[in-house]
Amino acid sequence: MAAALLIFAAGNLFARETVTLRDGWEFRYGWDFAASRWEKISLPHTWNTADKESDHPYTRTMGLYRTSFAFNPSWNGKRLFLRFNGAATVADVMLNDRYVGRHKGGYTAFCFEITDLLERGKTNRLSVRLSNAETSDVIPLTGDFNIFGGLYRSVELIAADKVCVSPLDYASSGVYITQTSLSDEKAGLSVKVKLLNEERTEQTVSVEIDGRRFTGKGVDEAVIAAEIENPRRWNGVADPFLYTAVVRVGNDKVTETFGVREFSVDADRGFFLNGNPIRLNGVCRHQEREGKLSALTEEDHLLDIKIMKEMGSNALRAAHYPQAKEIYEACDREGLLVWAEIPFVGPGGYDDTGYLPSPYLHENIRTQLIEMIRQNYNHPSIVTWGLFNELKMSPNPVPFLEELNRLAKEEDPSRPTVAATNLLASEPLTFVTDLIAWNQYLGWYGGTPAMLGIFLDAVHQRYPELKIAVSEYGAGASVLHHEEAIRKPQATGKFHPEAYQTEYHIQNWKALKAREFVWGTFIWNLFDFSASHRTEGDRDGINDKGLVTHDRKEYKDAFYFYQANWRDDIPVLHLCEKRFTDRGKKRIFVRAFSNVGKAELFVNGESAGIAEPDDLRCLIWKNVKLNEGKNQIELKAVDGTAADSCVWNFKQ
Repeated sequence: MAAALLIFAAGNLFARETVTLRDGWEFRYGWDFAASRWEKISLPHTWNTADKESDHPYTRTMGLYRTSFAFNPSWNGKRLFLRFNGAATVADVMLNDRYVGRHKGGYTAFCFEITDLLERGKTNRLSVRLSNAETSDVIPLTGDFNIFGGLYRSVELIAADKVCVSPLDYASSGVYITQTSLSDEKAGLSVKVKLLNEERTEQTVSVEIDGRRFTGKGVDEAVIAAEIENPRRWNGVADPFLYTAVVRVGNDKVTETFGVREFSVDADRGFFLNGNPIRLNGVCRHQEREGKLSALTEEDHLLDIKIMKEMGSNALRAAHYPQAKEIYEACDREGLLVWAEIPFVGPGGYDDTGYLPSPYLHENIRTQLIEMIRQNYNHPSIVTWGLFNELKMSPNPVPFLEELNRLAKEEDPSRPTVAATNLLASEPLTFVTDLIAWNQYLGWYGGTPAMLGIFLDAVHQRYPELKIAVSEYGAGASVLHHEEAIRKPQATGKFHPEAYQTEYHIQNWKALKAREFVWGTFIWNLFDFSASHRTEGDRDGINDKGLVTHDRKEYKDAFYFYQANWRDDIPVLHLCEKRFTDRGKKRIFVRAFSNVGKAELFVNGESAGIAEPDDLRCLIWKNVKLNEGKNQIELKAVDGTAADSCVWNFKQ
């Protein structure tokens, strides 16, 4: 077996070294005992890429991973750690045939010390037994998404001095930066540093921020008061300014970025950032895509953030689990406001349960919550911690949810808690968290889009103290499905015309835009994603509510509707139904979106008229006449700033 390639992320200027174990791995399924079955792989990796997207069920089993690495002489006298940034779902780690430890939960990092298990001067053999099989003591128990298995995030080896910032505090950085005060003149900070200290003597810990150095002392922990003069606020997409904190103890150094900001939520007036009202125009995102599934690279994550920004979104619900550190770091840099959540997920409309009132499951949920908060504590983009999604009231989860809410507040009093529900507002779980949001699909799973506004008004009137958001709303669409009439299809059917998704979002946004008390809205979903049990739309195993296709190659028309409404910094003029190339009617309905004002439609060079956008920036032409055969369609902004075109073929 080839030795793993060691990629040094840090040099020897300071004592700490971080080595990424990326290449030189081998994998086989746990049930396949043949020695010849080991497959050479690199990380990130999920065994579910071998499944077909239409597999029912997809593979939930055990997988085995192994690699080897040489002992570096520079590690002599150091403490050594293995950090897994994500391994789904239950991981048992062995080093040199000795047991290292177990971690239960696929979406948070974990870290083990291996100092006493390493063989100096020899090749060290690392193996990981992983299972994504269904279990009753690890969340999520259920969910309308696939739970892929594998080492789908990076694995790192950390070498640090015997006195160092601890990587063992729930796999966090060991540094927690808390904002204690904020004014235009000064930002007060408290920096807590967790230490590993074999010397058991008091250590001096320093923190450098904005050119100033602050110090404190401690044995296992140091708390250091710091301040920033004339602070520049982290202000979302308008100015996502980040500070850097460099923490040193002895020869060890850890660097963390952070931001200073104030935010609040008002039950009547919505979300405020640094004292200014801001509408959270959000999307939900699963961290997977066609071909790679959950085994995404940093470039894949950054592409998704780029697409969010391209559409004009300023907020992300990272559903339904803690996502990769690259996502939170990118949101910090780009100014997206984040709802982060643990995978305490109910069955939605399915006949299942996401909750068992067992001490084993309770302990796992508590641990995953602490891991999420501590690992992501310093991200200014994160403004709320999500505790659950679509739980039912039987068995009654409320007593445990209240405990979980208290735990979240103990871990981080600075951020509110939130939950997503699909139950009536009168249910007790509505009132557990600081904020509450509804998953509402009126107009897709029954009802009409007009009912969304009625629902929100009724809840706000009956419970005026509730701080309300819409955590999910959406409709399925295939870029291959089209028809002349805009009518609601069967949600569970095989025909999901794109035009209805467009209409659905227009009508839903009309209701949401008009209600200031709704502090945030989150489209379900920005991207199509895998859901093995689904047999609908143009292919099985896919939830097609995304505004972008699973492979990120096609943007559906609803994407451009939001882009026209959410962006004023670029010209947007988009002609709908361009993919509907073969038309069956001589006179058709034409829709477009514009943030540049009036536009003129041309058919084969002849004007079909000028349309003016309505309050939702929609343009409409009725009874547009097509000629037999090929029709060249052109749309031009009257002010000359933008244009769009396509070809429609008409045959009687």
